[in-house]
Amino acid sequence: MLIGLDFDNTIVRYDRLFHRLAVERGLVPAALPATKQAVRDHMRTSGREDDWTELQGVAYGPRIADAEPWPGVREFLGLCWDAGAQVAVVSHKTRHPYRGEKHDLHAAALHFLEAHGFFDLGLSRDRVYLEPTLAEKLARVGALRCAAFVDDLPEVLAEAAFPARVRKVLFDPANAHGASRSVTRVTSWHACAGALLVAREVAA
Repeated sequence: MLIGLDFDNTIVRYDRLFHRLAVERGLVPAALPATKQAVRDHMRTSGREDDWTELQGVAYGPRIADAEPWPGVREFLGLCWDAGAQVAVVSHKTRHPYRGEKHDLHAAALHFLEAHGFFDLGLSRDRVYLEPTLAEKLARVGALRCAAFVDDLPEVLAEAAFPARVRKVLFDPANAHGASRSVTRVTSWHACAGALLVAREVAA
């Protein structure tokens, strides 16, 4: 069984980093809640869409070292290894940001995975796919024949081009989305392991 994982906001948690970067640049008040969504919403309502786009390039590039793995994701990979399940990372990620300095976002993502020991937990470097468009991301998920794919964006899982036979798993730690018949919604990596691996162990 091959399980596909999204990267940004699924493997990597950026909440505190985005808040720190925005405060450093005077883009949001320090009292704003330290979540990526709060920073994004404040900047957009303040007419700072371009600044928000540039901030993402910094967070996903040179400052990604200050981000952190989502709690439980490394343990999830360990459980996959124990259960004999393989893991691939498939992300929609351009090589360079849309605005600002031309940081290498692909190199930054690989460095994050290495720095946090993901390549010591059963993830192979040749199973990390950073695709320049959403269409190519979905095509890759299909080509890999993933049994399941975990993503934090419900709109990605709802895409008409999403591979029909791949189980859709929505990573929703903020519990912000409602239930859906076609999507398995989990609020933690522990719950994700329960949804994807426990049934496999029982079946084995």
